[in-house]
Amino acid sequence: MIYLASPYTHADAAVRQKRFEAACRAAARLMRQGTIVFSPIAHSVPIAEHGLPLDWQFWQRNDRRLLEACDEVAVLALDGWEQSVGVQAEMRIATELGKPIRLLSAEAEGDE
Repeated sequence: MIYLASPYTHADAAVRQKRFEAACRAAARLMRQGTIVFSPIAHSVPIAEHGLPLDWQFWQRNDRRLLEACDEVAVLALDGWEQSVGVQAEMRIATELGKPIRLLSAEAEGDE
């Protein structure tokens, strides 16, 4: 199973929407290749719309459990991934757990 990390939080709602759509496209592409994928953005943002916060502080417990279960972490290299609190925390946890980490090009998803 791949844990697909990607940035989400941004002051601009249009940027958040673009990042959500890019995460969904990347997850779908990986799933078409036969990979089992968990994307915290694609899977959690629609749930959060029902009264839950979107910050890492809230989601870290769930995401840590899923990171423990995954075989590798793929980081979708969208603009902002290097500054993302969540992505950086996910990468730290993956490293602690000995999980391989790879970058997925944002260009492959049609986003710069």
